[in-house]
Amino acid sequence: MPISSLPTRTPVVRLLDTDWSLTALAGPAPAHLRRLTVPATVPGSVHTDLLAAELIPDPYLDGNEQLLSWIGLTDWRYSTTFVWNPAGADRSELVFAGLDTIAEIELNGVLLGTTRNMHRSYTFDVGSRLKAGLNELVVVFRSPIKAADAASLELGYRPHVNHHPYNAIRKMACSFGWDWGIDTSTSGLWKPVTLVSWSTARLHAVRPIATVQTTTVQSTAGDTSSHSAGTVDVHVVISRATDAPVTVTASVAGVSRTLELAAGATSATVTLEVPEVDLWWPTGYGEHPLYDVVVTLHDADTAHELDRSHTRVGFRTVEFDTIPDDAGTPFTLVINGQSVFVRGANWIPDDAFPHRIDRARYQRRLEQAQFANINLIRVWGGGIFESDDFYDLCDEKGLLTWQDFLLACAAYAEEAPLGDEIEAEARENVARLAAHPSLVVLNGNNENLWGFEEWNWKLRLDGKTWGAGFYYDVFPAIVAELAPHIGYTPGSPFSPVAGSVRNDLHPNDPEHGTMHIWDLWNQRDYPDYRDYAPRFVAEFGWQGPPTWSTLTESIHDDPLTPESPGMLVHQKAMEGNVKLTDGLLPHLPLPNEIGAWHWAMSLNQATAISTAIEHFRSLAPHCMGSIVWQLNDCWPATSWAAVDGYGRPKPLLYAIKHAYADRLITVQPRGDGLAVIAVNDSAEPWSGELRVRRYTDAGVVLAEHAEQVTLPARSNATVPLPASVSATTDAAAELLRAELGGVRGHWFFAEARDSALSDSAPDVLAERTTTGYTVRVTAASLTRDLALLVDTVDPDALVDDMLVTLLPGESVLFTIDSVLDVDPAAFAAPTVLRSTNQLVRP
Repeated sequence: MPISSLPTRTPVVRLLDTDWSLTALAGPAPAHLRRLTVPATVPGSVHTDLLAAELIPDPYLDGNEQLLSWIGLTDWRYSTTFVWNPAGADRSELVFAGLDTIAEIELNGVLLGTTRNMHRSYTFDVGSRLKAGLNELVVVFRSPIKAADAASLELGYRPHVNHHPYNAIRKMACSFGWDWGIDTSTSGLWKPVTLVSWSTARLHAVRPIATVQTTTVQSTAGDTSSHSAGTVDVHVVISRATDAPVTVTASVAGVSRTLELAAGATSATVTLEVPEVDLWWPTGYGEHPLYDVVVTLHDADTAHELDRSHTRVGFRTVEFDTIPDDAGTPFTLVINGQSVFVRGANWIPDDAFPHRIDRARYQRRLEQAQFANINLIRVWGGGIFESDDFYDLCDEKGLLTWQDFLLACAAYAEEAPLGDEIEAEARENVARLAAHPSLVVLNGNNENLWGFEEWNWKLRLDGKTWGAGFYYDVFPAIVAELAPHIGYTPGSPFSPVAGSVRNDLHPNDPEHGTMHIWDLWNQRDYPDYRDYAPRFVAEFGWQGPPTWSTLTESIHDDPLTPESPGMLVHQKAMEGNVKLTDGLLPHLPLPNEIGAWHWAMSLNQATAISTAIEHFRSLAPHCMGSIVWQLNDCWPATSWAAVDGYGRPKPLLYAIKHAYADRLITVQPRGDGLAVIAVNDSAEPWSGELRVRRYTDAGVVLAEHAEQVTLPARSNATVPLPASVSATTDAAAELLRAELGGVRGHWFFAEARDSALSDSAPDVLAERTTTGYTVRVTAASLTRDLALLVDTVDPDALVDDMLVTLLPGESVLFTIDSVLDVDPAAFAAPTVLRSTNQLVRP
């Protein structure tokens, strides 16, 4: 009998997502909320339940964050009732996919257990606790702030950033606030709760590991061809209610195999050999085919299907090239034998309340990453192990992913109970994520190796453990056991030595491995990015405000100023506004009007990151990756993000798009002069005439250099410029333009504030279309960084490009997606159509 026609007795999964209520218990809750019971949503959190009940203001608005600080100091009771009728199942289990964080679970008045870890799931056998008819389920959450404070004393003080000892409990670190994030310190059932009833046995875990072997054959004619064969080792763990023999069948790509598990056996590995597979490639390198892996569990005696699992895999190889060279130690990601220049962005939780992030929201954010030509997303270690939806979408889109283990900017106790929790969450999540072909890096921590060496931790620790055992022993052993096909690095930043995860190199040495660059922004100006010649930059960034519509929707100060009360609540960086000002003034005057201030800071953020990325890419293959801090935001704030907390793209996203384009022309200092670097990070050769002209700001050509260049795929070419072209006679009124095959790069000899930019108004023609509007802009004079801030007209509008530089008489056509019915001329207003010129000649 074919498997598909066999009778089934699969687990019955009941989602317990209705009839929940929330009650404040002990703590500083306002008098009118004490013992008040309100409806609750599961998955959810205390904040969002109180917000839905209209009992608190939106924590994202104005100064409400501080008004709601009592929530994290209060204990909370979630409760529900459900009807259960015995149906003959051998076993019933309550499964909590995510509890945030310090929880006590009771069923019908009996304590099932206590939990202290947001980052793992919990399963309780409740067969003997359920009763026919009505059952009551209660989850009491204790104050996470009080729990963290108490645990910090019990474990012994260990250094951390920010104001709460988040490193003492296993809660999302940024839930306690960060230098870009709101302090919610919330509690709740943040993932689903299910009641699972089953008989005989069920699939507890299915972990398919796909590997590939590629052979290259040369024909007698000298042609070469490659052939890839795949292997999928399907690791299966079952839970048993009886010792009856069972069978496990696994199939992929038309290949199927069945194993019998003897009475009492709980694990098996089914190996499937696939004679021919298509390789999974990252975006820009090829297609991203996925293969379905189906696993079924059957009763060996009755042939009843007991359980079924569906997973997807992709066939690819991952290596890090860290072979020392004359310049130090590279850190090059190699996929299927192909070196990849990482065009990355860091990712934080997309909402301070991560239960609100659904698949559609992940889809929108990852599409914005694709728009910006990003090929890798790094999931930062102060957030969460990202969801299956996130990783499924990255698999489909060919977006490489890098997942930090969740230890960030702090020292962590290695002893029990915290050490046991960290190991348990690591094992569960590595096993959960192992099948995803997009996941190519598992990273031990964020900045903890650096902190231990440089942030005076050694004195403060006074001999206590700090996490080294996790990074050098526990985590690499878990990865080797559960996901050997995924690369591991002990930390970011980290300086590798071939063949060993431990060494005496400084972890943030620019000559070795990965580094973070934060003296830029904190102490130094962004042109100084060019002082670095890193091998790989895993973090660097510059702040800017959210889009205007997000700013004014979330902050209602009157007057609204850079230092008005709500603005300061939404600026979490230490001396953030001071650094914004210090970083602007060398380049542009500081405006005294809030709209111009907003544009100036947005533009400066975009220019800073463009400067960095273009420099790093110009160094390839010496430097083989840059990961911008950061792609997204968790609430509406002034921050390093390219997409703000309400999901709107900032000018920075367009700057990243340009700087991360497959083909880039950039002008860089080299020696005593300038050079044009052509970057071809595409799969095809690029050749043509490189033409470099020095212009006056009136568009008059003063000097010219032309040269034929040919770039193989995935290569750079450096063209030194003769002094006749690169030496200016009037820095304030001259610029260089380099162009190859329609791709342009510019070099300005003077800072914008010192230039002779004109305030001549451009000619603008705005028209309605079937999907929105077009705006054609023709420059009357040299116009730098032309941008349409379309959200100021329609908060939901999107424009296809931004930050375009035009010589006099040149035009650009912007296309706007918008459903709002407005006079097209609204998009030509000077508060919408922005440029650098407006800031120099207001």
